[in-house]
Amino acid sequence: MKKYIFITVTSMALFSAIFVSCSDDFIERDIEYSINSENFFNSKSDYDKALIAAYDMLQSSYINVLMGEIASDNTLAGGESPTDVIGFQQIDDMTHTPVNDNLKNLWDWMFAGVQRANYILEFKDKTDFEGKTQVIAETRFLRAYYHFELVKWFGGIPMNGDKRFVAGDETAVKRSSVQEVYASIEADLIYASQNLSPTASQTGRATKGAALALLGKAYLFQNKFPEAAAALEQVIVSSKYSLVSDYASIFEMAGENGSESIFEVQYTDVEGAGFGCLQCSEGNVAVGFSGVRNYTGPKYTSGFSFNVPTKATYNSFEVGDTRLNASLLDIAAWAADNNATYGKGNEDTGYFNQKYLPRVRNSNSAGDLNLTNPNNYRAIRYADVLLMAAEALNRGGLDDAKALGYLNKVRDRGFGDTNHRLSSAGPALTDAILKERRSEFVGEGFRFFDLVRTQKAAAAITGFVAGKHELFPIPLQEIQFSNGNWNQNPGY
Repeated sequence: MKKYIFITVTSMALFSAIFVSCSDDFIERDIEYSINSENFFNSKSDYDKALIAAYDMLQSSYINVLMGEIASDNTLAGGESPTDVIGFQQIDDMTHTPVNDNLKNLWDWMFAGVQRANYILEFKDKTDFEGKTQVIAETRFLRAYYHFELVKWFGGIPMNGDKRFVAGDETAVKRSSVQEVYASIEADLIYASQNLSPTASQTGRATKGAALALLGKAYLFQNKFPEAAAALEQVIVSSKYSLVSDYASIFEMAGENGSESIFEVQYTDVEGAGFGCLQCSEGNVAVGFSGVRNYTGPKYTSGFSFNVPTKATYNSFEVGDTRLNASLLDIAAWAADNNATYGKGNEDTGYFNQKYLPRVRNSNSAGDLNLTNPNNYRAIRYADVLLMAAEALNRGGLDDAKALGYLNKVRDRGFGDTNHRLSSAGPALTDAILKERRSEFVGEGFRFFDLVRTQKAAAAITGFVAGKHELFPIPLQEIQFSNGNWNQNPGY
């Protein structure tokens, strides 16, 4: 797959762009030429290059997943010491403030994704070519994806229509409301779902199913249950996706982009990265960060011991659930059985996120191998669609019997039999669906937002303050740059 990458100078200012070409599945970059927008978008090739640049920002979203777990009750920050990546430690303890480098990174890179998408949309009418509708549909899917990440974390954000932000907009463009952001997301995804192909032309590209699944999730986050159910059931009845029989296989290299995958962030290990720009890595940095400290032994390589699951998370699994060992690694038991050694880091619990642990691999990657893990992030899985549809049908009072069927389909795979099916209804079924989401998606960055949107976060997360911690603070620099144009989120 050809890929072209824009290097953003500032996320909320005028764009400077360098086009870089790489070959198969996001690899091997070679500089081609430098240009500006005024003499660009004159051919299909130009639009294709800009579109791949918009995809490229997905790789920076590893931090969204990592911090989404750390913020929840699933894991502790970990690391080497209580001051190792202080931003993670503060989010874990719910003591974060508007001065947090990691939150600033998330803001910057997701807005860079929006900026790149809007770069295409600003010039969408400049040149006509065959296949243009597909390009615009993919672009609008990506903008919706980045906007959804931003609204989950920060609430209302500044939006500028189909235009890039330029210098001065920070004092002129107001923060849109949460409702306005979601309205934009919905419009983008409806367009995308109506114009994207059900089958990706290249691995990693957005499809009709991905647009419908994300649309259903956006509706669910707003408690628009009939709309969510309608969008999600379109994915289900398409019969394009299916649960794989072996849950553990989903997260191995051979399981990437499989029958359960609706949308994955594609990573490779071909390029070295440094700690000066972790988001510049072509690899999944979250994997190395979650690895076992000073590990030697089979299957895994060592990492930095962040994002360590708690004993309570381990105990939250039901007896007989095969997802436990596929999701969480008991390092002491593993080491004893496999003649492995390891070190202990900060807040050591003895457990690690099995899904995204660094595996032994053959690699010619330059730089620190912990920063170039090629493990894709499974952003939208079919199991998520089934459980979201179940929740929408149940909480919307639409069809508990169908909701129960979707829930039990996921449980059948999780337990490897049909002996653990439930027969709940009403609020008890709601609780069962939410509990199932924890077991199914532990380690995947969903838990914090599931707790927030169902108003269960204050009871589950130590230090969580209702009315404040549902959102994270707008970075202080952005508030200052806006010269009072953007108000800070409540409580910060």
